[in-house]
Amino acid sequence: MMGLMLEGLTPQAAVQAVPSRTALDFPSWMASEQRRVFLLCLRLLQDRDEADTATQDAFLKAYRALEKPGAEAPGDPAKWISRIAINTCLDRLRSRRWQFWRRRPAPDDEAVILSLAADGAPDAEDRLFAGEVKRRLAQAIAGLSGRQRTVFVLRHFEDRGIEEIAQILGLETGTVKAHMARALEKLRQELKDLYELL
Repeated sequence: MMGLMLEGLTPQAAVQAVPSRTALDFPSWMASEQRRVFLLCLRLLQDRDEADTATQDAFLKAYRALEKPGAEAPGDPAKWISRIAINTCLDRLRSRRWQFWRRRPAPDDEAVILSLAADGAPDAEDRLFAGEVKRRLAQAIAGLSGRQRTVFVLRHFEDRGIEEIAQILGLETGTVKAHMARALEKLRQELKDLYELL
């Protein structure tokens, strides 16, 4: 699923490089966090290849940070790598290259893609509706600003508390609440027609 992480970095080299300055066993830690970070990047970028690249970039940045003379393991490595991954994704979302590649298919193509999409729902009508809800939700989340999307994903997909999100992003709790409120309002407006069908 994910590409080779930290290409050229052997486990022996990582073990020798990191523990001498930190208490973090980098290869084991990376293996335990890799899937979670990938899913976080996937939810933010909504593209598997971009998420894979962002995940690799995030761990490479973390490794390089730990390689610096005098570096010590972070107090909460999971929050630390989440913050690195989020910043990496936000950078990619801002880049022109990413804006070019994330353009949606034409509406006619979307209908064909949706009709071909497999889903585990019991019948064709349920599959179609579930696919439409999923597509519309992904589209609505993609329409949020980078910061709003990050706060929404951390809260509703990673199940993080408001205070924890504030710590991860280095924001005030009130700012996080404001971003969350704006995100929810935009999503409600964007998806209000679906409420009538439920």
